[in-house]
Amino acid sequence: MTSAAPDAPAAPRGPGFPEFVCLIAMMMALNALAIDSMLPALPMIGEALGVVRENDRQWIVTAYLLGFGGAQIIYGPLADRYGRKPVLMVGIGLYVLFSALAAFAPTFELLVLARVGTGLGAASLRVLAVSIVRDRYSGRTMARVMSLSFLVFLGVPILAPSVGAAILAVGPWPWIFGLLAAAGAAVMLWAAIRLPETLHPEDRLPIDARRIGGAFREAVTNRQSIGYTLAMTAITGALFGFINSSQQIFADVFDAEAAFPLVFAGIASGIAAASLLNATLVVRLGSRLLSHSALLAFTAVAATHALVSALGFETIWTFAILQGLTMFCFGFVAGNFGSMAMEPMGHIAGTASSAQGFISTTAGSLIGFLIGQQFAGSATPMAAGIAACGATAVVFVLIAERGRLFRAHHQPVGAPGG
Repeated sequence: MTSAAPDAPAAPRGPGFPEFVCLIAMMMALNALAIDSMLPALPMIGEALGVVRENDRQWIVTAYLLGFGGAQIIYGPLADRYGRKPVLMVGIGLYVLFSALAAFAPTFELLVLARVGTGLGAASLRVLAVSIVRDRYSGRTMARVMSLSFLVFLGVPILAPSVGAAILAVGPWPWIFGLLAAAGAAVMLWAAIRLPETLHPEDRLPIDARRIGGAFREAVTNRQSIGYTLAMTAITGALFGFINSSQQIFADVFDAEAAFPLVFAGIASGIAAASLLNATLVVRLGSRLLSHSALLAFTAVAATHALVSALGFETIWTFAILQGLTMFCFGFVAGNFGSMAMEPMGHIAGTASSAQGFISTTAGSLIGFLIGQQFAGSATPMAAGIAACGATAVVFVLIAERGRLFRAHHQPVGAPGG
């Protein structure tokens, strides 16, 4: 009797590589779309729902960010226990449900609550996108998936305000939230049909409060981890301060509301370009030299911007150039700080990532809201707040690095310098 041939390796289940990259990219893009697409609509929303103080409209952004940051810490353990797909379906379902509720909110208070709910759902997308990629790929292939997905993710903030403005040109502001609901439903249906469960049954972990608490405690007590996490929190606060203030600055300071989507796109393009350039330069220069230099430049440019505005020399051109340079520097800081915060946390990467995301997003959104609330007819409070965030980040980096900037990080032979 002829012996049977060995079984051929089973083909991977689910979507192929190109489709998988597109699905992960869209999961990540839903978050950016929910932040930036309604910025052009803030005045219309405030007028329709009777918001007296213009600065109170910023709650539409901040409420979402608070929900998004606060829920990150719970999705990791839930996905490790119950699997990626059911937790993802619940998260996207919340995103769709609360986006639809926001479209029909009769009062500003209910809209703010709906935005919190949308953020709670969106947090699952951030946590699970990375987990699903890690389950299915590793090494260079995983890095390739994340890089390709990140290209799409970077493009969404550039286009989102223009998308919102285009919707307002043909319909009322609730249509923007309707777009979010429709986009979320499309991604949910796509994942439900095409994405298999990626967590193997033998890899599921029980929800152990003691283990999770111990890992969280380690993440917030390690000098390097917490130092760079708090530095990232300050820088994130600067970004959210810009997002909260930008629409009002264009409307009230420059009387150029129509130019807002275009200038915002240019500034966001700077962040995207720096992030892509960073991927090449960091191998040659190291993450510390690159990010520390960029942080000092970030702080100096923001301080210069505050001075220009305070002296009365601010124009739409100075704003676009100086804010663009500030956010260009941000692109070199953000990814590197996240990586350096994770360097000593490899053995508890999932929990540490959740803890760091929780801290930086939640506290950063509150800092950004505080900056936005100082708006009083000029760009000076925003620029000064961003400069203060940069200076604060420098202090936390000095704590993380024991008082030395640009310190070379000793890597194993053959590894790129840090």
